[in-house]
Amino acid sequence: MSRINSGGEEDTFKILVATDIHLGYLEKDPVRGNDTFVTFDEILRHAQQKEVDFILLGGDLFHENKPSRKTLHTCVELLRKYCMGDHPVQFEILSDQSVNFGFSKFPWVNYQDGNLNISIPVFSIHGNHDDPTGADALCALDILSSAGLLNHFGRSSSVEKIDISPILLHKGSTKIALYGLGSIPDERLYRMFVNKQVTMLRPKEDEDNWFNLFVIHQNRSKHGATNYIPEQFLDDFIDLVIWGHEHECKIAPTRNEQQLFYVSQPGSSVVTSLSPGEAIKKHIGLLHIKGKKMNMEKIPLETVRSFYIEDIVLADHPDIFNPDNPKVTQAVQVFCMEKVETLLDNAERERLGNPRQPEKPLIRLRVDYSGGFEPFSIHRFSQKFMERTANPKDIIHFFRHREQKEKNEDEINFEKLTRRPASEGTTLRVEDLVKQYFQTAEQKVQLSLLTERGMGEAVQEFVDKEEKDAIEELVKFQLEKTQRFLKERHTDAEEAKIDEEVRKFRETRKENIEEEEEEVREAMTRARAHRSHEAALVSGSSDDDLMDIGMSEQKNNDDSDAGTSASFSRGRGRGRGQARGGRGQISTSRGASRRGRGNTSQEQSNSSRSYKPVSTPTKNMSIIDAFKSARQQPSRNSSAKNYSEDIIDDDSDVEEVSFTAASKVTQRLSSTSTSSKRSSQSQITRGVDFESDEDEFDPFKSTAASRRKQR
Repeated sequence: MSRINSGGEEDTFKILVATDIHLGYLEKDPVRGNDTFVTFDEILRHAQQKEVDFILLGGDLFHENKPSRKTLHTCVELLRKYCMGDHPVQFEILSDQSVNFGFSKFPWVNYQDGNLNISIPVFSIHGNHDDPTGADALCALDILSSAGLLNHFGRSSSVEKIDISPILLHKGSTKIALYGLGSIPDERLYRMFVNKQVTMLRPKEDEDNWFNLFVIHQNRSKHGATNYIPEQFLDDFIDLVIWGHEHECKIAPTRNEQQLFYVSQPGSSVVTSLSPGEAIKKHIGLLHIKGKKMNMEKIPLETVRSFYIEDIVLADHPDIFNPDNPKVTQAVQVFCMEKVETLLDNAERERLGNPRQPEKPLIRLRVDYSGGFEPFSIHRFSQKFMERTANPKDIIHFFRHREQKEKNEDEINFEKLTRRPASEGTTLRVEDLVKQYFQTAEQKVQLSLLTERGMGEAVQEFVDKEEKDAIEELVKFQLEKTQRFLKERHTDAEEAKIDEEVRKFRETRKENIEEEEEEVREAMTRARAHRSHEAALVSGSSDDDLMDIGMSEQKNNDDSDAGTSASFSRGRGRGRGQARGGRGQISTSRGASRRGRGNTSQEQSNSSRSYKPVSTPTKNMSIIDAFKSARQQPSRNSSAKNYSEDIIDDDSDVEEVSFTAASKVTQRLSSTSTSSKRSSQSQITRGVDFESDEDEFDPFKSTAASRRKQR
């Protein structure tokens, strides 16, 4: 079969495709710590040797949301080594880059920056591991983008409507519309697709002549009712989808017969879970695009640590194992040891053909000991393979298969979650565990004010994003809202009636999912703002300032300057006649002078510029206290008015704090959507051809067979 680029390099895009590199995974492990860096080096080396036009990454470049200095330094070092140089870039960008890269302070592609010398541009969306977070909604990719080493695209912070504007690439006669959508919580994105709130904008000119390439990072396999994104949700004018997040390598494009596009799932370049899906050979792809034809060349990764996994069901060997035999446990241990030895021999034979592969393999035996068997000591078993495997402590995984009784469809079957084939990429989610716990807990420990969903989201923020104030802020926010609700309802001061009103209010919130999600987002925004405020205070205060605060509180009643404002009062100095600047101050801020000496008026003037008064937080009231304070209001109308005003203020605060930058981009996208959006159903012919170097990955043998039917 002739290659599609045989007609000329000037018309063919060569794109290196990879996803889920997870830089920094197990970086502190003495054996596996450098695996991700070595493989990333190999990926970039392939890009340089193949002289690709650009590298396309499908998310999760980093394993941690806040990568370590070592991880970030190594990433910058490798990108600079392989992606900077004098080799000219052969393609152009025709789209409005201020829209494509609107979140960056440098809204243009890095190779067009006159201060940089880029030979291989890197385009990447963010994944769920390295997604934007914090008060400024930044991620590690934004650091690389500001440094000019990477082009971060596909970012959207709007929770109401997403307009995906493509990066329009042009090389010779080939034109590519590159769409990207960074990771979004699956349930939210699922609902947005259902409500038709996701729009993919199309070029106004020659829309049928563009090759439409879409990069997405979401669950592809079904993990729950709405915890995935069905392929049928995507527009049918797309030609090829690069799907990130799923770690099993299925890089050969497969055709979706309903939408008539192809899906390539490159998988991860490192083993992050000891499951069957990770044991499949790891590849990256060299994608050739010429006109409406494409070819995906599979490139095996040679530096990935080999991984072998096998399942053993003891009950399937009655001729070998008898649970009534007192020595059956020793027999099982010997049997498992023989299995591990066999897998180690296979790994050694594979490594001999490739000296670049790490020496110690990953081995996993999953032993089903149901049927009356007992597990043996994993610790003693692992001691025998300490020097021969990369994961000696978790070689053996014992589990017991239980028959599950019929349960409510809404309940989570944890046994099915743990036993589901790894090809489906199943992982336990924090919010699901929280929801399951409270739903099955005793009545006395169930939630009465908060909802299981809201608490689950807050716990996930606490675990995944290290938002230490997430749970506290959610509780405060829900308490304040419940108090306002009771004030508006003018509930009688009886505990039973108050409990009933709270229960009704909680049920109405559970039914309104969108409002509940808005509450969680607002609480998370408050948590981030609180953390940022604390960080500013800490960074602007010295140890002496903190000591001065304590001294000021102790000597507050003894100060002779009682008439002076607390924010500007001077404490007692260390020597007579001289006062140490900043003594006795209640609040400090960044940039405040520590040793400023002078007359009182000058000091007060400086203080007015440097210090901001910090309001003392009010004490949280209980539900009963809130009711009592409500009864002391002069009129009922005033309390209802205050309630509505509070809601308006809260909404405006969220919009200003979190989504100011996003609103500008959304306005630009919305202004162009009416003129640039085209209905995918108006397309008459579909002419994407797929070719491959291997017969099993070639769904079309002729051009005629590759044409898409009229829709």
